[in-house]
Amino acid sequence: MAEKPTPADRRKPAADRHDRLKAALKANMAKRKAQARARTGKTGDEAGKSKD
Repeated sequence: MAEKPTPADRRKPAADRHDRLKAALKANMAKRKAQARARTGKTGDEAGKSKD
C-alpha cells in the first residue's frame, strides 16, 4: 500500500520560495540593524535613551 503524501509534500514551489525569501529578509534586517547599532556606537541599554 502506498503512503499518502504529507501536507508539506503537497506544497507549491511558490510557497517554498515565499518561505525562503521571508527567512532571508528577516536575516538581512537583523544584520542591518546590528550594523546600524555598531555605527552609532550605542549598546542595547543606551539605544532607547535620547540625548539631552
